[in-house]
Amino acid sequence: MAFPRLSRVSSRRALTGVSTLAMALALSTGLGQAAEPFLVGALNPVSGAGGPYGPGMQKAILAEADSINAEGGACGKTIEVIAEDTQTSPDAAVLAAKKLVEVNKVQVIMGTWSSGITLAVMPITTAAGIPEMNTSGAPAISTEDKDDLVWRFQATNGRFGQAFAKIAEMRGFKRPATMAFNNASGLGNTEGFTEAWTGMGGDVVAKVVYEPKQPSYRSELQEILAAKPDVVVMGSYLPDTTIILREWYQSGENPDLKWIIPGWAANNKLVEALGPEVTEGIIAVDSISNEKAPSYEMFAKAYEKATGNPGNSNVYAAMTHDMMTLWGLAMEADCSDLTPKGINSRLRAVDDAKGEKVYSFAEGKAALAAGKTINYEGASSQLAFDQYGDVTPDFSLSVIKDGAIDREAVIKLGD
Repeated sequence: MAFPRLSRVSSRRALTGVSTLAMALALSTGLGQAAEPFLVGALNPVSGAGGPYGPGMQKAILAEADSINAEGGACGKTIEVIAEDTQTSPDAAVLAAKKLVEVNKVQVIMGTWSSGITLAVMPITTAAGIPEMNTSGAPAISTEDKDDLVWRFQATNGRFGQAFAKIAEMRGFKRPATMAFNNASGLGNTEGFTEAWTGMGGDVVAKVVYEPKQPSYRSELQEILAAKPDVVVMGSYLPDTTIILREWYQSGENPDLKWIIPGWAANNKLVEALGPEVTEGIIAVDSISNEKAPSYEMFAKAYEKATGNPGNSNVYAAMTHDMMTLWGLAMEADCSDLTPKGINSRLRAVDDAKGEKVYSFAEGKAALAAGKTINYEGASSQLAFDQYGDVTPDFSLSVIKDGAIDREAVIKLGD
C-alpha cells in the first residue's frame, strides 16, 4: 500500500496532534533564528519491498524532530522535516531526492534503506554538498564516499557476512551454498560470508546470483540443490525469498536443508506469506538495537506512541531516530556554523569516545552548554563511527519456530 507524501504539518498532526497554531506559538517565543527553520529531508521506503519498515522510520525522524523542537530547537532553530517515499525503487528515489534538494532545499537527507537506493541518491547529495544518512550495507557506499558526507547507521554487508559465517560455524554446517539477489546489497552479503567462511578454512559448494522480479527461481534453486548443501546463505529481499522458499518446499528435495537469511527478508511477513510449516527452522540474522541503553528506552516509548508498535519491531526506526538526534547535537555543538558541511564536520565530535555519555538531545544540549565534550550513545548502536562513517552493531541469531521468530543468541563480532 502506498502512503501519501507527507508535509511537515500533516506529519506533526499525525504523530502528535499539534496544530499549526501551536507551532506558530512556539515560533513566537523569541527563539532567535527559529523563524528560519532547518530543513531535513526524510527519504524512506514507505512503499515497496521496504514498506514494512519505512513508515516507522519516517515517523521516528518526525517524532525526534518534535522532541528537539520541544527543547527550543537546535541553536534556536526549529527542525522542519519534509518527507518523501523512495518506493524502494532507485528511479523513484532519485526523483524524490532531486525534489528534496532542488525544490525543497533540504540541508540533509536521512533514512535511505537498501543499498541500491543509497548508491543512487549519493551522487545527488554529494554534488549538492549535503550529508546523506542511511541504513544500507553495500561496501561501495564507503568507498564511493570521497567527501565524508555519507553516514551509515546499519552494519556493512561485510559485517553481516561475518555474522553469517560465525553462525554457520556455531551451528556446525560444513557445506554452505549462497544465493544472492543481483544488486549491491545481495552480493555484498554473500560475498562477505564467502570471504569470512573461506578465511576460516571452509569451502562454499555453490554460488548463484539471480535477477529480480522473476516469477520463478526453479532453475537457480536446482543449481543450488544439485550441490547438496547443508545450509543456504541468502542475500535476498522478502518477495524473492518468498518465491524461492515456496518452490524449495514444493519440490520436496532436501527437506532437511537449513537457511540463513537476513532479518529484513526473514520476518513476520514471510511467515504470513508461507505459513509456519514452510518457514520452520529458518535462521534469521539482523543487526539489533542498543537495547540496554537509556536512549533505546526513550526511543521505544516514542516509537510506540507514534505507531502503536513496540520499538523492537523496527530496528531501522531506531537508526533514523539516532540520525535526527545526532544531527541536532552536531548543530548545537557550534551554532556559529550551521551550514550542512559545518554540521557534518562535527558529527564525530558529538560521538567522541572520550566524552561524557549522553542519551538524548536534551542531555547532550545541556552538556554542550556546560562546555563538555559528549559521546552520544545511540538507541540503534553505540555508533562509534569508523573512518568511513560506518558503525558496528551487534547481531541477533533468531530461529523461526511454530511461526514465531525467537531470538536465541546475540552475536558480537570480534568475540
